[in-house]
Amino acid sequence: METTVPVVIDTNVLLVANHKAEQASRTCIATCVKIIAQIRQNGIVVIDNQRFALKEYGNKLNEKGQPGVGDGFLKWLLTYQTNPRHCQQVAINETAAGSGEFLEFPTDPALQKFERSDRKWVAIALAHPATPTILNAADTDWKDFESELGVYGIKIQFPCPELMLRAKS
Repeated sequence: METTVPVVIDTNVLLVANHKAEQASRTCIATCVKIIAQIRQNGIVVIDNQRFALKEYGNKLNEKGQPGVGDGFLKWLLTYQTNPRHCQQVAINETAAGSGEFLEFPTDPALQKFERSDRKWVAIALAHPATPTILNAADTDWKDFESELGVYGIKIQFPCPELMLRAKS
């Protein structure tokens, strides 16, 4: 994975690296750990200026950086969130407080059933001028909507392709 380009990271990548996804194989875990290490070394993570991404990470990971690799990544991200060499922030707009709907998310009937809690990641990617790749390790919904999201320039990287076999696509 090229890490000098911006990426958006779904929380499940960090959870897999923390050994918190029962369905993840050792290979999947090792791949997520490697990706996280590469990003920490020379990558750029894209998050939103409203802290939707950081809030989700914080709800599922330990911001003190222990005990897992995903926890360590959150601590690193909190440290470097204002350093443009490691983190870029984009503006996204929730349509109504707590709705999980974003102005940046496409209003496309084909995406109507796309998981509401994952719409922030798409909004973040679309708000960035480079439309960065979204990393997703364990959520098959992304595979289910890969073609529909691709219409809008959304690219998804699946570090654990074996977990996507259950998807309908």
